[in-house]
Amino acid sequence: MNLSFDRLGLTLPLLQAPMAGVSTPAMAAEIGKAGGLGAIALGASDTAAASAMIAETRTRTDRPFNVNLFVHAPPRRDPVVEADWCAALRPAFAAKGAEPPRELRAIYPSFAGDDAMLAMLIAARPAVVSFHFGLPDAARIAALKAAGCLLLASVTSLAEAQAAVRAGIDMLVAQGYEAGGHRGVFDPDTPDDRLGTLALTRLLAVRSGRPVIAAGGIMDGAGVSAALSLGAVAAQLGTAFIACPESAADAAYRAALMGEGAAHTVMTRVISGRPARCLPNRFTALGEAITARVPDYPVAYDAGKALNAAARARGEHGFGAQWAGQGAPLARAMPAADLVWLIAGEMRR
Repeated sequence: MNLSFDRLGLTLPLLQAPMAGVSTPAMAAEIGKAGGLGAIALGASDTAAASAMIAETRTRTDRPFNVNLFVHAPPRRDPVVEADWCAALRPAFAAKGAEPPRELRAIYPSFAGDDAMLAMLIAARPAVVSFHFGLPDAARIAALKAAGCLLLASVTSLAEAQAAVRAGIDMLVAQGYEAGGHRGVFDPDTPDDRLGTLALTRLLAVRSGRPVIAAGGIMDGAGVSAALSLGAVAAQLGTAFIACPESAADAAYRAALMGEGAAHTVMTRVISGRPARCLPNRFTALGEAITARVPDYPVAYDAGKALNAAARARGEHGFGAQWAGQGAPLARAMPAADLVWLIAGEMRR
């Protein structure tokens, strides 16, 4: 185990991915109980909700856990692009007896400018803070380090890893292209080399100068062991925990995860405005047919969530953000702690 992890008291080099809308305080607590590092996702929460989530997690466990933040660039607002996008989605809304939003909103603030969230975190002093979509400025990083937080950042390339190292990030989450959910690229409009977990993990283990956590497509003990053999100090698993009872995934999401579509995940930006790997559904199919430019994240997500709500009101569950990685067919439905213990046994074998 790496020295950075030693202070966390982990008995297993396994992290639960902080999945917004899926991970819960109960999940984080159970994974911590089993010897891994649980996580809660704060990127889609305001400061009050984030504080409440941290407090709830602490009532469930005395183990350390990771809190995750979105550090995306401010969306470029373009009324024409947004109007065209709503017009492109109008037939899908009409089929559900609804209208697109009259005006789209940037529904998730970025931690890059969220002073209230920073102040709350400094007071709460979580053991681990992680970043997705980019890096906060030097002052925020210094403040969190002064509060005793171990800092992690998702990276998808050597260049992003080097930027994280220069910024003072303690450990790198090497997110391979196989990973479910939102791609962690710092700039979604620049070319993406789409490095897989194997290549990226080994590259960063050799070249980054920081401890590396492998993420993407890892579902069992064999996958964790493979990541460690590549030089990673731990593996981060997300899709593996979606089917657990502690997950907030709804019944339709769970059914889709266990269905044939699990073997055919797709990378799409139509749902939120950023590339994200999803189970194939009505929304991903719709996105393939639309030629209009997708507004920036998270503005497009405002429309996506409205369409999903309209569909659900009619009993249709094919427009949700059913994120999943390429290892989805290996998902197992069991309590989170039992799954961690099972993975530990698989590693020993």
